[in-house]
Amino acid sequence: MCRLLGVVSRGPRPLTDTLSGLLDPFTALSCEHADGWGVAAWRDGELSVAKDTSPAHASKAYAQALSPATDAALLHLRKASPGLPVTPGNTHPFTAGTLAFAHNGGFSPEHALDGLIDAEILRGGVGSTDSERFFLRVLTRLRSTDPDPVDAIARTAADVRAHASFSSLNCLLLTQDALYAYAEEDPESEASRRRGPDFFPLWYRARQDSVVVASSGIGAGDGWQVLPYGQVLEIRRADLRVSTHAVLSGV
Repeated sequence: MCRLLGVVSRGPRPLTDTLSGLLDPFTALSCEHADGWGVAAWRDGELSVAKDTSPAHASKAYAQALSPATDAALLHLRKASPGLPVTPGNTHPFTAGTLAFAHNGGFSPEHALDGLIDAEILRGGVGSTDSERFFLRVLTRLRSTDPDPVDAIARTAADVRAHASFSSLNCLLLTQDALYAYAEEDPESEASRRRGPDFFPLWYRARQDSVVVASSGIGAGDGWQVLPYGQVLEIRRADLRVSTHAVLSGV
């Protein structure tokens, strides 16, 4: 299980500024989610990625990754699933060109999507996690039948439901144009029963100068809304326009 945090702001600023009041409680979660961290951010027209297998709260590199100005970023804290090693290749976010992806949850078996992933894309994988395969299936769809990220994410989630058991499919996808968040949990999974109903929801908060989406654990209050399960949240970089797309009924 992992923790997610994403932001799009009206102009480039250090994450320590844009996420003021949220970064400290988020970083503190790495005392439990201690199996690595990652930051992907748009800076000067390029997607910058920094990640490491050390706990975020003890990492100088993590602190340094928060300083350069950016208008769009996603952050991930990893708690490795049992049996999956703590290695650079298994550390989120996973990237390809102008895309960065991070996942909170798990599905089994982790190779369930391999037959649905383009062979060349699958060969480009660098780790052994189900989360990376989630991304590689999204990437396969984006490059073939589903160029719209909303469709690619939603239909990949449907692929997981059809071929695997899962705890959560919560994820963030950062593109050149937008940040996308998807929320879905299986409340009957072992992880959901163990963690309780407040662990997996994703929350978002829209203000005049920024929109933030986050896993539970860093607090919620005025202005925060739960992203309903089965919906994709889209935050456009150009104008901070927020849209929610209902892609799954009955969740």
